[in-house]
Amino acid sequence: MVVAGAVTSLGPKSPYPRGIPKALAIWMTLKGPFPAHRVASLLLVSKQAVWLWVGQYNRKGPDGLQRQGRGGRRRAYLSLSQEAALLESLQKRAQRGDAPTARQVQEEVSQATRIKVSISYIYRLFDRIGWRKSGVRPRHSRVSLDQ
Repeated sequence: MVVAGAVTSLGPKSPYPRGIPKALAIWMTLKGPFPAHRVASLLLVSKQAVWLWVGQYNRKGPDGLQRQGRGGRRRAYLSLSQEAALLESLQKRAQRGDAPTARQVQEEVSQATRIKVSISYIYRLFDRIGWRKSGVRPRHSRVSLDQ
């Protein structure tokens, strides 16, 4: 059962601009004789989306529609603060001239988490901070240094 009073909190002055189509779908379902397929065609969304929004609103009220998106970092071996502390110590070591290899960092992270982490996790960690190990590139013996 849709409640009319709470729909106004999702209107144009809502802090969530993405909630406007949801609020319109709920309002149209409540006030007009509009079935889900008609509301969906008017708002250019799928009828499954309309059913989902009305169901979420009926179960949890306006807060049910303010759900978090699908993206983001949901699982991590280290929290962001632990990761920042580890990376700060790595940066200090690198500035002293003792830049650790990925294998050395892998061992440190494995000790910190008490879980064996993969080397790809370490490379993704380096990628998140924009850090890559640079080194001298090998040259072919027949290439002159002028080129």
